[in-house]
Amino acid sequence: MTEFLQHIINGLGLGAIYALIALGYTMVFGILQLINFAHGDVYMLGAFIGYYAGRYLGLANVPGLGSLGAALALAMLGAAVAGYLIERFAYRPLRKSPRINVLITAVGVSLLLEFGGQIIFGADPKFFPTLYVPGEPFMIGTLQMNRLQLLVLAISLVLMTGLRTIIFKTKTGRAMRAVSFNHDNAALMGIPVDRIISVTFMLGSALAGAAGILVGLTYPKIDPLMGVMFGLKAFVAAVVGGIGNVTGAVIGALLMGVAESLVIAYWASTYRDALAFGILILILLFKPAGLLGTHRQEKV
Repeated sequence: MTEFLQHIINGLGLGAIYALIALGYTMVFGILQLINFAHGDVYMLGAFIGYYAGRYLGLANVPGLGSLGAALALAMLGAAVAGYLIERFAYRPLRKSPRINVLITAVGVSLLLEFGGQIIFGADPKFFPTLYVPGEPFMIGTLQMNRLQLLVLAISLVLMTGLRTIIFKTKTGRAMRAVSFNHDNAALMGIPVDRIISVTFMLGSALAGAAGILVGLTYPKIDPLMGVMFGLKAFVAAVVGGIGNVTGAVIGALLMGVAESLVIAYWASTYRDALAFGILILILLFKPAGLLGTHRQEKV
């Protein structure tokens, strides 16, 4: 039983990171009906911003909560800027175009970031600097609690709570929900639709940048293609929870993380990536709208 609980805790830590990325997918889809395939690569940018901040700004020389907080802030800021630029120059000019054009552009932006990253950062994997040194794990009975894992989970929960507060408790959040319902009606009510869409991209990208730092701390090897599989799994998590639903994205991501941890522990680690797509197939077969999603009626 202790071993099982240990794997559940491990899965929740991994799922919390998936959730930070899945929220970006679900927010953009909710407001634009667009799958932003470049989102996983924004997460990769966040990891590399943390890498260079640790190496060249000296944050790795004084590891601690201050250095981690500084790297986290820089990664979120850099990822938010990247999200704004992607929306402004890649997606906004195509907003009135057929949806397939935007979809192809999203794939193109993703490839640009991946292979541009290989040119700029180098194709070889890099080891993430030590920004925080956890103390000895503490025990609850026979259950071992890793302090770094708990810190990652705590940071993820704080960021997700902050996003939920923005969406449901602020004027900007109300505007985001209005735009997701109907762009034209929101514009008639005086809501700056373009600005709200940019803010949505920036918020989702900032969370992805934070996820890049947390993954770098947990699995300290990064490379320019690291966003491919992680991004796909986060997208699957968003679909499982009901893409377009913020709470559903978090639930789907936590379920994904726990399921992956249990598969590694009790089956074989080689199946960890196949698991995500197996879950996706089952969801599409038996509950296509996701756990908390709603069916949308579209005019054809």
